[in-house]
Amino acid sequence: AAVLLKLRGYGIIRITLMFSPLMELSYPFIILALWGILMTGLICTRQTDLKSLIAYSSVSHMGLVVAATLIQTTWSFMGAMVMMITHGLISSALFCLANTNYERTHSRTMLLSRGMQMMLPLMTAWWLLLSLFNMALPPTPNFWAEISIMISLFNWSKWTILITGLGTLVTAIYTLYMFLMTQRGQLPKHLNSIPPSFTREHCLMTMHLIPLLMLMFKLELISGNF
Repeated sequence: AAVLLKLRGYGIIRITLMFSPLMELSYPFIILALWGILMTGLICTRQTDLKSLIAYSSVSHMGLVVAATLIQTTWSFMGAMVMMITHGLISSALFCLANTNYERTHSRTMLLSRGMQMMLPLMTAWWLLLSLFNMALPPTPNFWAEISIMISLFNWSKWTILITGLGTLVTAIYTLYMFLMTQRGQLPKHLNSIPPSFTREHCLMTMHLIPLLMLMFKLELISGNF
């Protein structure tokens, strides 16, 4: 999700820069990308597998990137570039957190790994922080990327605000669903004793978080020069 999926968006950006804007040919692909945002977001709300939910979340965010690159405006290219880099860090960190749960519960089913806040409170803090980043809470870089893309789409067609607005709402719903299902609730009986969180895990999460925090103050480092 952090590398392979983003290479597709990077390839689309490189190719579209070689051609003059042909909006008539891009209409069906932009509509499909916007529809994919909503559909994959709704699929996330029905997931029981934690890693599948995070993977579908990455696909949903890439719908915004594809739509933005096909519009071929300065703001859309900048938003797409920031979105790919920041969500690459966020999805990678979420997969790391999902693996820490799997190492202790030996299951990716969220119903079988509930109540982790009672056993691993520090990891819950990481879950909360990255969930807020995934929801594009201001002033995170993800927020500025989504705002740039949504404004570009709105300038292209005012009707796109309906789909992008619903997509943002669905993103918040499945992110909160993921957090509440894994961290809140009653601890299953088979998880009465699990290993504590290790220093290497906190160092790994810190290495993901530091670039995201730095980009909040210097976003032009990754926004590109279009």
